[in-house]
Amino acid sequence: MSEFDKRQEGFEKKYALDEEQKFKAEARRNRLLGLWAAEKLGITGDAATAYAKEVVAADFEEAGDADVLRKITGDFAAKNVAITEQAIRAKMSELIAVAAAEVKAGK
Repeated sequence: MSEFDKRQEGFEKKYALDEEQKFKAEARRNRLLGLWAAEKLGITGDAATAYAKEVVAADFEEAGDADVLRKITGDFAAKNVAITEQAIRAKMSELIAVAAAEVKAGK
């Protein structure tokens, strides 16, 4: 294996690891966001955990965060929870940093 091949393999492994960590961080962020939203909706206990799983599952509908945002804003509207889309986006930004740190720490 040439030096170039070794270097390319190293870059490919790093890219794969980075993508895996990004995926895990986004899934963890969505779980944390789901738990936060459940609290705002008055959902507690096992039902809150189940709701958080629904939020994580919603992220697989399409690429990006629009599907998660749509689920939470729809649920908030259905329960007359007065939290703006901007506030939800701000919470998403806050939680992605928390989730990324947790994933990096191996939690």
